[in-house]
Amino acid sequence: MIGISKLYCGTVEPSDALRYGRHSSKLPSHLLQFSKDKRPVVVWNITRRCNLKCVHCYAHAKDTSFQNELSTEEGKALIDDLAGFGVPVLLLSGGEPLVRKDLPELAAYAVDKGMRAVISTNGTLITREMADTLKAIGLSYVGISLDGMKDINDKFRGVTGAFDAAMEGILNCQAAGIKVGLRFTVNKFNGKEIPKIFNLLEDMNIPRVCFYHLVYAGRGSDLVKDDLSLEESRAAVDLIMDRTRQLHDKGISKEVLTVDNHADGPYLYLRLLKEDPERAAEVLELLKMNEGNNSGRGIGCVSWDGEVYADQFWRHYSFGNIRKNPFSSIWTEASDPLLAKLKEKKKHVKGRCADCRWLDICAGNFRVRAEAVTGDVWAPDPACYLTDEEVKK
Repeated sequence: MIGISKLYCGTVEPSDALRYGRHSSKLPSHLLQFSKDKRPVVVWNITRRCNLKCVHCYAHAKDTSFQNELSTEEGKALIDDLAGFGVPVLLLSGGEPLVRKDLPELAAYAVDKGMRAVISTNGTLITREMADTLKAIGLSYVGISLDGMKDINDKFRGVTGAFDAAMEGILNCQAAGIKVGLRFTVNKFNGKEIPKIFNLLEDMNIPRVCFYHLVYAGRGSDLVKDDLSLEESRAAVDLIMDRTRQLHDKGISKEVLTVDNHADGPYLYLRLLKEDPERAAEVLELLKMNEGNNSGRGIGCVSWDGEVYADQFWRHYSFGNIRKNPFSSIWTEASDPLLAKLKEKKKHVKGRCADCRWLDICAGNFRVRAEAVTGDVWAPDPACYLTDEEVKK
């Protein structure tokens, strides 16, 4: 996760993170990416069921009941373990998390245990009553997924009317006083929608947006050919930085982030080096604190059936199941050889990743994407768009 607004527009300084000692339990949410202890943010996919049919769904979600989902009591036991382990944020996802009737109960339990609870949703099921319930719980944030304006979004979501329903969900969250933001997965078919997303942020007074690079997992595995080219990726990141700067210069405060491609960090730094060398030096320090991709270290995932993964995309390789061992034990004992290597992945990456001048601030980027394309988990990430000249030491 690369904070474009924080880094490029200077809304965060290195001293901001240092002031808190960089311990995740003490850091405010907007500084968590700079924590030193890297207690994992945990994504819990609480259900595989979903009312939409998104073409890039990493969970292969469907609108049908699935067996073997964790029960409410098993979920509370998981939350007890995560809270005791010091997990700062629990992200409730799916499928569509709001199809589970006990989502408010589980979210409230996490908040009562001292964690920040957030949900990742398609937004279509957030009625005014549900928004009021989520506000009463003390939910920290609702991230609503959009893939463009109405026609494009509904095509990707596989259901006509999904865009209008998501817009209503956003308005209901705002009326209830819940912080709400957007999640947008960039690909060949919706890259031109990026400016419209920025317009939507401004028009609807939405404070946050995360632009996700495509990850080749789940149904997204079939979209490798539909990912942006390396040049298109560079152009998309440039556009995101340009529009973020425009908002900042107008005095409009928005949090803009890119996710799932840590080449964005060095790319942003190299651009700033030309535009503002003094700020570039500060950004480099922040990128070193960020430490790049944290799959298996600073982020983890628990599936609907209790399986533990390095992140929400790596569903074909489990480190264990919380029905047999607590998440905290699985995570810290690292008896699984892949998990142990992911915690020190810089020692194991190959090719130009191993020789890259940015390895300390990228950590080899997304291993699951490298494996999906090459079959080798330690091969270079094929979505790294930095040139050979830019990565040369």
